[in-house]
Amino acid sequence: MTTPARERVQHPDPLPLHRLQVAPPQVPPFAMGSFDALGPDSRAGYPHRHTFYEIVYVTGGSGAHVIDLVRRPLSPPHLCVILPGQVHYWEQVSGLRGVLTLFTEDFLLARPGDRQLLRTLAEQHWLRLPAAPSEGDGDAAGIGSLIRAMAAEFAAKADGYASVLEAYLHILLVRALRLPGARRPDAAAGRAAEVAREFGLLLTGTAGAERSVGAYAARIGVSVGYLNETVKQTTGRTPGELIRAARTLEAKRLLAGSSLGVGQVARRVGFSDPAYFCRFFRRETGLSPGDFRRRAVTEEPEESEEAGPRVSLRNHHVCPAESIDPQGPPP
Repeated sequence: MTTPARERVQHPDPLPLHRLQVAPPQVPPFAMGSFDALGPDSRAGYPHRHTFYEIVYVTGGSGAHVIDLVRRPLSPPHLCVILPGQVHYWEQVSGLRGVLTLFTEDFLLARPGDRQLLRTLAEQHWLRLPAAPSEGDGDAAGIGSLIRAMAAEFAAKADGYASVLEAYLHILLVRALRLPGARRPDAAAGRAAEVAREFGLLLTGTAGAERSVGAYAARIGVSVGYLNETVKQTTGRTPGELIRAARTLEAKRLLAGSSLGVGQVARRVGFSDPAYFCRFFRRETGLSPGDFRRRAVTEEPEESEEAGPRVSLRNHHVCPAESIDPQGPPP
């Protein structure tokens, strides 16, 4: 029997890309396990991204986790969501303990609304959990108990376990959004709110690759004027501003985490003219692409509450990722 595996694959993406492999049709596109059970790539120290969602529940360890150039020192227990396409790595971690939950877009077909909950959680980076009153791993919010129940269900694979896991995942997301400090998703109803949410999800999934507001409007099935109006009303920013922000973030990911030249990065984010890309990047960030890369490579991390600290990629290397088996025993 083929077991689920997370592996690095050959892909035109210049950053190492991990995907989740499962054996259809019996096994859902879902896996869980501890850091130890999932192997060394579960704590990869090189910038990489996934084709799947990852929920990280950390109960112990020291070091830091860097997600899209934002460095978060570990202070367990805490929880975070990593979306497909986000670039992350673990920095100088020691004694890392916890549970990872991995699943693909297909696992959300029964509950498509969970995509918005995942996106909202991902925007908040780490969610700090209240520590358990007694010593040992866990938290007082009951998140750990819920995750352990999910892991046991996944390991047992009793009849109907896939639907149980779907329900557990929804409960986990709702409970996480109730935590102190968590920002809840926009609950506005109606067609306008739904269009704005769909635009946000598309933008996250494409990293601004569609480039024009018209292209996104066509994918959603609305006019450009209607998309402009609804997104501006919901977010306070125009679709054009959000597309530029998404393209800038993808350019930062590639400049900081890959060896592509500036011209290659420009083409990856949709600019045929590198000079125009450089002007665009400087306008959006205040730095040239070359200056941004040099700072990312040479400077030590700096704490910044608003924009997030700059990160150092010194001593980080891109190495082949080994296949890892998440079918281990429940933690």
